[in-house]
Amino acid sequence: MSSNIMNSVDQISLMRELSLETPSKIVMIVLDGLGGLPSPETGRTELESAAVPNLNALAAKCVCGLSDPVMPGITPGSGPGHLGLFGYDPLKFIIGRGILEALGIDFELEEGDVAARVNLCTLDDNGVIVDRRAGRINTEKSQQIAALLNNIEIDGVQVLVEPVKDHRLVAVFRGGGLSDALSDSDPQRTGSRPLAVFPSQSSANRTASIVNRFLETAAEIISDFHPANGLLLRGFSKKPSFLSFKEVYKLNACAIAGYPMYRGLAKVVGMTVLKSGTSLSGQLEILKANYRQFDFFFFHIKATDAAGEDGNFQRKVSAIEEFDRCLPLITELNPEVILVTGDHSTPAMMGSHSWHPVPVMVSGRYCRPDTVREFNETACCQGGLGRLPAYHLMPLVMANALKLGKYGA
Repeated sequence: MSSNIMNSVDQISLMRELSLETPSKIVMIVLDGLGGLPSPETGRTELESAAVPNLNALAAKCVCGLSDPVMPGITPGSGPGHLGLFGYDPLKFIIGRGILEALGIDFELEEGDVAARVNLCTLDDNGVIVDRRAGRINTEKSQQIAALLNNIEIDGVQVLVEPVKDHRLVAVFRGGGLSDALSDSDPQRTGSRPLAVFPSQSSANRTASIVNRFLETAAEIISDFHPANGLLLRGFSKKPSFLSFKEVYKLNACAIAGYPMYRGLAKVVGMTVLKSGTSLSGQLEILKANYRQFDFFFFHIKATDAAGEDGNFQRKVSAIEEFDRCLPLITELNPEVILVTGDHSTPAMMGSHSWHPVPVMVSGRYCRPDTVREFNETACCQGGLGRLPAYHLMPLVMANALKLGKYGA
């Protein structure tokens, strides 16, 4: 076992031992895909380009740094990125995207179900992917397609297909003897054909065959539904069992997230998922309305990541600025600790997740402020937190909220 994995196991055990129940409150703000790369025209990242007086004012009073969602050089998916922020080392605690999508829409999973995240995509006349997100078609259209694909049966296995949001669906394979040891059909790039699904161990041979037959059947059904005339599957997974936030941190935690997958992530670790829309104003209203009931708030903003994935530099800048204007509505609640960061970097220049470290700041009465006066990638390089693994942030916020006892005599 590697030292990193040992550290993660020890950290969870230690947090379980030292955590204290107190009335202090923690707000974890996750600007999805926050980190970026400099624009060739200006030499500044999206965060450096944004007008963020409120984030800068907060940074000037707290301690800043950079975090690695998994480890240096590794590009994380959203699942590992968030599990790290929740204090679970993503190299040890692994969960597939499919299960997150299913949980995020409150799908009733049964023992042995295998779930996969589905992207509706656009294929050209040669079967080559030209758009992995089918123009981000709206949820109403994807509901129609999901209804056509739902309840297909192959070799005694039922395939349940449900809409998630926009171009995203979830497919749940239900039947005996299924395995999630499968490769993705999504090559995660345009200019290629969808891939066949392969088993990574012999016990998954039958499941791989069933999935590929489903993909063939589905392709015939939706072939005329341009721009959503193709399917891409990834993240085959079964439901995991993790120690909950309550067990590890003794926190009464809730999640305020507009997108199903992030609600699914919160459910995996036992947070209460509050109903909220996708608008920032609506999420803030939910935060205020429930502020007395909980002591930990996971507050997720998706717009930054969506803009980065679309390669839209200015839209990502605007999303950051919109949040900055709303930040005083959170700080005026006076939580004992505020953490602001991202689950990973999504530079608009790349149009995808990347391995670059993410800016982070921790604000609280007992923080030791550093010399950072702006919240961005360059400034945070000089921060007092240095560069640390994301799963080390939870012990820091717990300590600053006076929710950890002393270790040892």
